[in-house]
Amino acid sequence: MRAELHGSSESLAAFGKIHFFVCLLTMPIDAKRSRRTFRNLSRELMGLEKKFAPENVHKFRTNSRRVEALLLELVDKPDRNQEKLLKLLARLRKKAGRVRDLDVQVSCLRNLKIPQANGHKAHLLETLVQERGKREKKLAKAFDHATAAEVRKRLKRVSSKIHIPGNAEPLALTVKRLAQLGRGQEPVTEKTLHQYRIVGKRARYIAELAVDGPETARLIKDLKKMQDVVGDWHDWLKLTQRAEALLGDSQDSALVAMLRNVTQAKFRQSLDAVAELRTALAGHNLGTRPSDSPQKRAASEVARAVAAA
Repeated sequence: MRAELHGSSESLAAFGKIHFFVCLLTMPIDAKRSRRTFRNLSRELMGLEKKFAPENVHKFRTNSRRVEALLLELVDKPDRNQEKLLKLLARLRKKAGRVRDLDVQVSCLRNLKIPQANGHKAHLLETLVQERGKREKKLAKAFDHATAAEVRKRLKRVSSKIHIPGNAEPLALTVKRLAQLGRGQEPVTEKTLHQYRIVGKRARYIAELAVDGPETARLIKDLKKMQDVVGDWHDWLKLTQRAEALLGDSQDSALVAMLRNVTQAKFRQSLDAVAELRTALAGHNLGTRPSDSPQKRAASEVARAVAAA
């Protein structure tokens, strides 16, 4: 299943002018919130050790991404302990992600009302539940007591020694990746659309570490709205692909036909959400005045460079 959005060069150029550069590069990072990120993940580790319930898996995965975003975007050069922590988290998060994906697909399918499915819904649901059980066993095997203890130890060590430099340039690099998605004349495909959510999510996690302010709150709200809509589409897309692999074409299954219709509708909603985000972030004057701070002038220079790319 493929869907494309043309005119990407014009739409992506807007990202080069966004106020996002200025507000992210000039708002200070809250040190307490940064350290709290590590404590939150350590707490979620305890919950996951007790039970691999959907909520526990989801919280562990989300908080792992927050720690990864902090270390990858705000630390100039991760030390050996930080690198080992990142490697551990990446391995566990991927396994948790496979379980989480199945949890979401099962939930979507259960809530789908279809009167004539010829047993296809029950068959697909049973297949997903069985695979979820297999994936949970693999996660449990990787997430043994020794591994959990090592992750907690490294989290504590990183939290006590982490240094976030005053120069927040890595944030600009994150947003620059957003600006580069679908550059040129190539159409925006489903794969490209999903990248908006991935890169935007990391930018949002960094923004959540900043001190409170109306600009910060607006930015986080805009990013989260886009992520939720695109993420919902992607979950239905994966469910549709599973149904197609198991049940065949839409001509063979009313369930597959319905899933395709739902996914197409959610894809269009995702395109609208991305367009709304661009509109929300674009249109600000990034010109500097002599009284502007060096940091703000640097932010404007970065934004202009991306716009010209």
